[in-house]
Amino acid sequence: MRWFLIFWAGPIIFLGGWYWLSYYDMNFGIFMLTRQVHDLTFAVYGKALGLPPETIPPLVARAIAVDSLVVFAIMGFRKRKSIASWWTARQALNSSPADLASKESLSSAP
Repeated sequence: MRWFLIFWAGPIIFLGGWYWLSYYDMNFGIFMLTRQVHDLTFAVYGKALGLPPETIPPLVARAIAVDSLVVFAIMGFRKRKSIASWWTARQALNSSPADLASKESLSSAP
């Protein structure tokens, strides 16, 4: 499961880092991080997809969000027994009948 998460998060971090650095033109002398490459990349993808280049980043962000939901659903499904036991233990702590009927919880308003 650890490798699954590494191979999922690695490309997302790489893409997000490249996008952020190239969007703000923080290139540190590296040509791939310049704003010109950023604009050219989205122009090429826009031409290939037949979309305006400014609509591609929100589509990529939405795809990352959906993929993240799928990954977390898989993780939740694999750990469903431990999550269910944690939830029942937590609910048992919060709703003790002795605490509900104590003198301190009753109102002393006239």
